[in-house]
Amino acid sequence: MPKVTYVQPDGTSRTVDATVGRSLMQVALDHGVDGIVAECGGNAMCATCHVYVAPERLDDLGPLCSDEEEMLDCTASPRAATSRLSCQLPVTEDLDGLVLRLPEEQL
Repeated sequence: MPKVTYVQPDGTSRTVDATVGRSLMQVALDHGVDGIVAECGGNAMCATCHVYVAPERLDDLGPLCSDEEEMLDCTASPRAATSRLSCQLPVTEDLDGLVLRLPEEQL
């Protein structure tokens, strides 16, 4: 089972077992990770599951879809080149060791 680390804005981190096939947003909710609001339930309609991905791992995630691209322009915290919506990122074995930084705010 892949391990994913969620890093809070204050630097504290939590590493969890991620179920293959679930989204990284669902994994965060499953494990009670603070900082993922998921207001729309994972439909790429709210941008409250915004995360920053380690730059060297961006290619492991696949391309942005048009809905994700549009919603990333609506994030509460600044969008970066490494910004993604965790609801649009399915867990695969290849994501073992992935580190996601959470933004200061989601709403």
